[in-house]
Amino acid sequence: MSAIAVDERAPGRAAEPQPDVAEAAVKLFGDPLRAQIVRLLTREQMCTCHLMEDTGARQSTLSHHLRILREAGFVAAEPCGRYTYYRLRPEALSALTAGIAELTVQAHMTQAVRRPCS
Repeated sequence: MSAIAVDERAPGRAAEPQPDVAEAAVKLFGDPLRAQIVRLLTREQMCTCHLMEDTGARQSTLSHHLRILREAGFVAAEPCGRYTYYRLRPEALSALTAGIAELTVQAHMTQAVRRPCS
């Protein structure tokens, strides 16, 4: 995640929020099943069969959401015999947390900044 940027065209105004932070948060929590998968993976590494049992979702649906989480970098897959175990990647979650903290700082900085209407 990048540092807070100030918009040089309008001194005192923070630059646009980094879209990668918002997009990453949506990929992680934008779907109730993905959010549930993330919560389950905070407890232990799991294979698809475990996730099917705990969520009640179909294998194809879980595979779709796990692919999104893998491509976003939040989940890693590790083959183990006939199964693939999934685990959270703490470094990716830390980067997202830092990005959200950055957005929070930007929001505080802009509390008194208002663009006049013409």
